Amino acid sequence: MKWIAGSAVMLTLLLAGCAKAPAPGPGPETKKRTGGEETKLVELDAASMKEVTLKVSAAIQRSIPITIRASGRLATNENTTWRVGAITDGRIVRVEVKVGDRVEKGQVLARMHSHDIHESRALYRKSMGDFNRLQGSLGFAQKQRDRVRRLFEMKAASQEQVEQAENELRTAQTALDNAAIEVNRTRLHLVEFLQIPVEGSQEKEHEASAEEHIEDLIPIRAPASGIVLVRGITPGAVVTASSDLFTICDLSTIWAIAAVQEEHLSRLHAGMAAHIQVQAYPERSFAGRVVKIDEKLDAQTRTVSVRVESDNRAGLLKPEMYATVELEAGGSEPALFVPQVAVQDVNGQATVFVERQPGRYQPHPVELGRTLEGLVQVLRGLPPGARVVGEGSFILKSQLLKSSLAEE
Repeated sequence: MKWIAGSAVMLTLLLAGCAKAPAPGPGPETKKRTGGEETKLVELDAASMKEVTLKVSAAIQRSIPITIRASGRLATNENTTWRVGAITDGRIVRVEVKVGDRVEKGQVLARMHSHDIHESRALYRKSMGDFNRLQGSLGFAQKQRDRVRRLFEMKAASQEQVEQAENELRTAQTALDNAAIEVNRTRLHLVEFLQIPVEGSQEKEHEASAEEHIEDLIPIRAPASGIVLVRGITPGAVVTASSDLFTICDLSTIWAIAAVQEEHLSRLHAGMAAHIQVQAYPERSFAGRVVKIDEKLDAQTRTVSVRVESDNRAGLLKPEMYATVELEAGGSEPALFVPQVAVQDVNGQATVFVERQPGRYQPHPVELGRTLEGLVQVLRGLPPGARVVGEGSFILKSQLLKSSLAEE
């Protein structure tokens, strides 16, 4: 019994000793975290510092205008865009231009054949025949009136006969005037509306097809100078009146359609200055001006569409480009800027290298804003006064990526 009791006491002491194990010191997790911070530093030894050129400068604090930033896309200026249609039914025989061609006002874009040509020329010839016939009738009525007047003077005709002759002359004159109007109408339809001569080659050369002669084809002309953006026809296509055949646009001005958040609506007004940036020219800003603010908000995105017009005589901006639009809302605010050469892309993240001490540089992921005279705004990720590496930052990026690959 005493042996059993002693064994129980020893077991109790062992369990108590296990429960009072000493607290651990710094573990691998803490060291890993500390080591992780160390790996973010790019270190260059004295020899490397002599071989490379690094220019370090403090981040610049500047006062900039308060802006409203919005995403958008570029679109053609609808005020300088023309959709060219067919003026009558017919079949396209020739197409003279292709997409991308620059055309001048009045230039022939295509030519078409139509039965309206034959019908209109037939009406013109008929009206000319009627006019010639009525011109002869007027001459006869005039002679009859003169003859009756002479007889009346000789007391050989009555006053009633004179009046009847005068009425017949007036009727003949009215009929001739109406015939002249019809001649002019049918001629204008051919010459100005269809833009073809009143007499075609098929009347002169019956053995040749009418489609082989330009004077027998209706020209489709450019209403203004611009670039052909759309060509909706090919030779042989059958078209109807008012069909859209071409779209021509003068791209000397262009629109940026920006989606502005609802919270900024009270600060928007027509005429306010704007700046447009596109991915194709990241270091360039295009000036513009607000010309239209939509009357309603988008129900899903809660944004209002703002139209900005910009000069595009240089032809750099293209329709359907994505754009970032900055609207000058008035007033100014402080902003932090660094040289554009200081920003490097590290694994898809804009990054600048901050000097901790000579030879030791720490990468800082940053969020960028606008560009200004070779500088770029840092919205987040960098404290004021930080000394950043400008020229030579690409070398630090290479060293950082090289050390990351070595660790992997």
